Amino acid sequence: MKFLFVYVTCKDRAEALNVGRAVVEARLAACANIIDGMDSIYWWQGELQVEKEAILIMKSRRDLFAELTAKVKSVHSYQVPCVVALPIEAGNEDYLNWLMAETKAIDMTK
Repeated sequence: MKFLFVYVTCKDRAEALNVGRAVVEARLAACANIIDGMDSIYWWQGELQVEKEAILIMKSRRDLFAELTAKVKSVHSYQVPCVVALPIEAGNEDYLNWLMAETKAIDMTK
């Protein structure tokens, strides 16, 4: 099974809590962590932006990434939310087993 760290930026801590809760409640991630107060510098619609944001990091599985992304987009305020994934190359086996158990069951009939 391939596991992922999923990185999402949110406009503030409240939105990160809302998005993280929606994803974890749907069992698309086992856990969500929020780091508030990040300074972001980026281009948007031809203008340089400097804003405060919150980072949302979720632990999930590769096979759930498309559904997780759709869930984030459905509750996120940004037109184009940052939703990117990094592979988890190795980890505490007990933790990875917990991650597997706390996310959606795989449908073996498909």
